[in-house]
Amino acid sequence: MTTDAQHTTEAHSLDAQGADPFAIAQQAAQQIAELTGVERHDIALTLGSGWAKAADLLGETVATVPATSVIGFSKPALEGHVGTIRSVRLPNGKHALIIGARTHYYEGHGVRRVVHSVRTAAATGASVMVLTNGAGGIRPSWAPGQPVLISDHINLTADSPLEGATFVDLTDLYSLRLRSIAKTVDPSLDEGVYVQFRGPHYETPAEVQMAKTIGGHIVGMSTTLEAIAARQAGMEVLGLSLITNLAAGIQDTPLSHEEVIESGKLAEPVISSLLARVVAQL
Repeated sequence: MTTDAQHTTEAHSLDAQGADPFAIAQQAAQQIAELTGVERHDIALTLGSGWAKAADLLGETVATVPATSVIGFSKPALEGHVGTIRSVRLPNGKHALIIGARTHYYEGHGVRRVVHSVRTAAATGASVMVLTNGAGGIRPSWAPGQPVLISDHINLTADSPLEGATFVDLTDLYSLRLRSIAKTVDPSLDEGVYVQFRGPHYETPAEVQMAKTIGGHIVGMSTTLEAIAARQAGMEVLGLSLITNLAAGIQDTPLSHEEVIESGKLAEPVISSLLARVVAQL
């Protein structure tokens, strides 16, 4: 039996000099196949704050395993993430890999750890990556609890999962095809540009206005680095943000993580049903 301490050491090895993150992702994918009994997954979903219940609506759960039982994964540092890896058989016979253990950039483990789940999903065979999050909205017309499609992003982490002379086209990073499918399920879905800040502090009102000025509509602390890694792996990306609050300076009241969690809980039934219906069409 592998202990949590051993997996912690293995997880840190992702950032070791000379370690091959893609080889470790392949190893993780093999472990997932052995633990779930599912040799290949067709689609993968990272369920952020407020989105976790969607896993119950997607189809038949084949297996649920602790994320810490798979190399490179660790227990989530953030409330609202379930800390498991789940295999679900969809009604169409395909298999979905549900990742409930996201490593955030602000945790300080390095970019390889942040995108390990995406690279592992690609190694399991998934060709579509669905990335969800809870985020702040810049548009005053948006209300807490509203789901929004991500049409593009601005990465303000000053970092990238790509290493060396690796050049990847991000023109259609958040797939127009997948967004069009989502809009057939819910024509009222709005979309916007997601801006990732480093965190873990919330953005200042001035930073929010900067994000607005440079073309942003949504602010958060995840997703962009994962999306880049997914595109590098050849996956199509669908991004969805749950607007948990209006961003600093847009709303008058102070921001809090409790507000994010509460908004996620209130919106959970609606957005989970929406996501399940979208996935059924992918």
